[in-house]
Amino acid sequence: MAVVMIIDDDAALRRLVVRTLSAHGHEVVEAEDGEEGLALLPLHRPEIVVTDILMPKTEGIETINRMKEHRPAPKIIAISGGGMSRNLMFLDVARALGVEATLAKPFRPAQLVEAVARLLAG
Repeated sequence: MAVVMIIDDDAALRRLVVRTLSAHGHEVVEAEDGEEGLALLPLHRPEIVVTDILMPKTEGIETINRMKEHRPAPKIIAISGGGMSRNLMFLDVARALGVEATLAKPFRPAQLVEAVARLLAG
C-alpha cells in the first residue's frame, strides 16, 4: 500500500487516522505540527500527507506551500474543522494552493479511506 503522514495537533485524531489507515494496509507516520511534519518528510517520503490547517508552530497553509516545493511532492489531503464557515474558508485556500483533496472535520473514517484510495489510484 502507501506511506501516509498525518500532521495534526490533536492526538486523538492522529490515533483515529493511524488506526483507520493501518487497518487498510498503509504505513502511517505521525507529526503533531507542520514543523515536525516537514522535518519527517524527507525521511519517510510519504505518498500522501493528511494535514490540518489550524495548528501551532507551522500552520497548515505554510506547511502545504513548503511540501509543494519537495520533489517528488506528496499528494495532500487538507483537513479543517467543518463546524465553522471560517474553517471551511481555509479549505478553499488549500484547494487554491493545489491540494488534491479536502475533508471537513469531523469526517467519517470511510471518507478518509476513500480519499486516500482515490489519490493513490489517480
